Amino acid sequence: MPNRSKYFYAIGLSYKKADARVRGHFSLSDDAKQNVLSQAKQNGIKSLVVISTCNRTELYGFAEHPFQLIQLLCDNTKGTVEEFREVAYVHKNKDAINHMFRVGSGLDSQILGDFEIISQLKFGAKASRKAGLLNSFTERLVNSVIQASKRIKNETELSSGATSVSFASVHYIMNNVESISEKNILLFGTGKIGRNTCENLVKHTKNSHITLINRTKTKAEEVAGKFNLIVKDYENLTEELNVSDIVIVATGAQNPTVYKSLISTEKPLLVLDLSIPKNVNEDIKDLSNITLVHLDDLAKITDDTLEKRKAFIPAAESIIEEIMADFNIWLDTLKFVPTIQAIKHKLTDFKNSEFNTQRKKLADFNEDQAELITNNLIQKITNQFAHHLREDSNSSDESIELIKKIFQLETTDNV
Repeated sequence: MPNRSKYFYAIGLSYKKADARVRGHFSLSDDAKQNVLSQAKQNGIKSLVVISTCNRTELYGFAEHPFQLIQLLCDNTKGTVEEFREVAYVHKNKDAINHMFRVGSGLDSQILGDFEIISQLKFGAKASRKAGLLNSFTERLVNSVIQASKRIKNETELSSGATSVSFASVHYIMNNVESISEKNILLFGTGKIGRNTCENLVKHTKNSHITLINRTKTKAEEVAGKFNLIVKDYENLTEELNVSDIVIVATGAQNPTVYKSLISTEKPLLVLDLSIPKNVNEDIKDLSNITLVHLDDLAKITDDTLEKRKAFIPAAESIIEEIMADFNIWLDTLKFVPTIQAIKHKLTDFKNSEFNTQRKKLADFNEDQAELITNNLIQKITNQFAHHLREDSNSSDESIELIKKIFQLETTDNV
């Protein structure tokens, strides 16, 4: 753990205060995430995890001041520090730990119980480990959050029923479009949201006129193969847009991929943009035949499923409390690790000093044997101290101070 000049922060923004446009400004592509990690390393940051989804962008890391992390985010996105300040949150130490638990457990999701975020957290931790930016604290915390998420999924019905961004989009289509099974539907983008949407479309609309387009055609073919759908080349996008009745855009690009000049049809066209940053340019609303619906509009769809989920919030919170308590016990034990190490060093100094004396006194001093015996004794003594501090956590601070006084120890303080 770093010394007292370093604190653990969670900084970021989410759907709660930042609309889709602003979230788009702070969205991090995979390359941008990699750049954040590289820059963090150059700036001397020891541990950092980055997540960026359609609902939030967050950095979890150690810093002397949160501005170091805010600067990293702003340097690698289109967002400015001023814009960040208007919509952001900054959590420190215990509050930052608590925040990661709520986010990873689906309690802070735009659609309650949506667990998409946990895979982002796993991916973020993996990238940080690869970059040498995952210390034991952050790794343990992420693993604890994953554990809480699993237990909430298995032991409660917080994520029961089909409610997610992809389901909400299909829900919207079914409530607003007549004769859905006869309409031409184009799905542009076959990433995770695109794949889930496709599955929900096939399952709920009984529509066989679904066409898939993706920049990398093989990815679209993989999805289409499962459901026996049509795949068209990226070059056919304009043509397909204009023969469709419904277009779902989930491309995950940093700039708009669908815009007014591509549309020539005059028949009614419903366009759903499930991307952050927005992948459909607002200018298509100039056309009177277009209805444009964005992710944030869809997330407002509350149905019986969401109402039922709310009943499981207390159960989820109690699982979080239990796992967070285990994490905090582990965290408390870190407080006395430097003291134990300092005792060990002090006893080793006594041993070395005594060895020097005995070498001069005894001609047949058996150094190897003495080394073995004294090392075992040192280990047993330090274990005894560690056991006392672990068992007596209520007064461990006083015990640490007393031990420091007795042994005249100098240790580095911890967070």
